[in-house]
Amino acid sequence: MSQTDALPLEIALFPIRGCILPPGEHLPLNVFEPRYLNMIDDAIAGDGHIAIVQPRSEGPRDVPRLERVATAGRIVSHSETQDGRYLIVLAGMCRFAISGEAVRRTPYRVARADYTGFEADLDPAPSADGLRQRLFDVMRPYFDLTGLSADWASLLNAPVNTVVDRVAMAAPLAPGSKQALLTAHAGPERARTLCALMSDALARAGEAGRA
Repeated sequence: MSQTDALPLEIALFPIRGCILPPGEHLPLNVFEPRYLNMIDDAIAGDGHIAIVQPRSEGPRDVPRLERVATAGRIVSHSETQDGRYLIVLAGMCRFAISGEAVRRTPYRVARADYTGFEADLDPAPSADGLRQRLFDVMRPYFDLTGLSADWASLLNAPVNTVVDRVAMAAPLAPGSKQALLTAHAGPERARTLCALMSDALARAGEAGRA
C-alpha cells in the first residue's frame, strides 16, 4: 500500500500565479472570491484537501491553462471574517501531476491527481546541509537586491531544506522560476536550483547596473 493512497485522486484546484507550496510547508491564504469560498466550504465539509497550482498565461482568462505539477494541501486552520472571507492555512502534503480535469458541477476546477513519481514527498528529504555556505553566500546579496528581510540568526540555525523551501515561496521570482523550484526534488536539487536562480538574478542586476 502506497502512502499516497490516503490522498484524494480528485482534488479541487486553487490557481495562484507566482505561488507554490512545497510539501511540508504552510501557506496562509486570504480567500474572498465567491467560487473559492465555495471550494473552501466544500473542502471543510469533506476531506479538507485542496491543491495549489500556477495558472499559465495561455488560454481563456477564466479557465487558463495550468502548470502540470501542483501540490495537494490540507487545510489545518480556518476562520471566517466579518465580511465573509476565509483566512486559512494550508499544509503542503504531496506534489502530483494533473492527468486531466474531472467533470463537476462546481464553480471551481477539479483535477485528477497522479502521484506517481512524487511518493518521496511523504518521506524526509535528503539533506542539503552540504550546500549551506553556497546558499547563504548568494542569499545575502539577493535579499539586499530584492528588499527581502530576514532573521539571519534563525536562518543560520535552521535546516537548509527548510530555508530553501521558505525562500522559494517568498522570493520575487518569475512564475516559471517558481515552477522550476517546485518540480525540483526536495533537498540538494532544489537548493542548487534556488542558488542558480538567485545567482542569475544578481548577474542580470549587475549587467543592468553597468549599462
